[in-house]
Amino acid sequence: MASVFIATGPACGNLGGYTLIMPVVSVGNVGQLTVDLIISTLSLPRVGYFHSDCLLPVVGNNPYATTSENSAEMCISSEVYASAEQKLAVLQIRSPIVQGKHRSFRQQLLSWIKESEFSRVVVLSSSHAHHRVDRQLVGTPLRYLATPALQTISGDKFQTLEWKELERVAAFPGISEEEQEIYIPGGGITKSLYNDSCTEGIPLAVLLIFCSEGDNIPDAFNLLTFLNEWIQLIEKTGYQTGAAVYFNENEPNLPGEVMVTSRHTPLLMRKSDSKLGGLRDVP
Repeated sequence: MASVFIATGPACGNLGGYTLIMPVVSVGNVGQLTVDLIISTLSLPRVGYFHSDCLLPVVGNNPYATTSENSAEMCISSEVYASAEQKLAVLQIRSPIVQGKHRSFRQQLLSWIKESEFSRVVVLSSSHAHHRVDRQLVGTPLRYLATPALQTISGDKFQTLEWKELERVAAFPGISEEEQEIYIPGGGITKSLYNDSCTEGIPLAVLLIFCSEGDNIPDAFNLLTFLNEWIQLIEKTGYQTGAAVYFNENEPNLPGEVMVTSRHTPLLMRKSDSKLGGLRDVP
């Protein structure tokens, strides 16, 4: 299959050995919001596009603009951002998959992942809170899944972190409890992408949160904090905890704005635009 990645300049370089972080279009768009937080907080430059006819076309202005000059730059449905220093690549997806092309999109995505030789892939997703089974109602709403290939690399890392693996549920509830399966309602292609990665030996982890539609910015904070426990994208200081690491709402900003703290420059975002940088046309 031909490459679907289009580099925008020589700064892209080789992505081999990088960690790839990407969202899945799912309930509350939590994965996409979390990716927005990562890109904004780390001031990641755009290095290319993920070209696919499987995604609905979307175009808009630069959601991470810091000046009037770069605010006129266009963004499209799927773009790639990267940091050579952190060996980190981030794929942002801003539109849903065309009906009937889910399998083709997964094939394109996995082909690019293998071609780029990423060291590991992290998928950020979410699932309907009201579909939880009884044992999922207590404790943290955060869960993970790891393919056998990733478990071989990571060893007992997830056990050390004391993370909860996503519980399997009965395939035929009320009839038989013997056959168990992964169940991610509202998770889009999360389950099928995970299963495909298991089959193809791709080191992939799914990090997800149980949530409901609404103001999902706090869910994005929680999911990013969850991710940061493992990959440590952002260093926490003694007085910074939770969302304060990423957003600082105590600064004297204009009404309705929040400050995205960055290593280099602060970025102002309107709260009303924080859902995908204003591109909210995603179910």
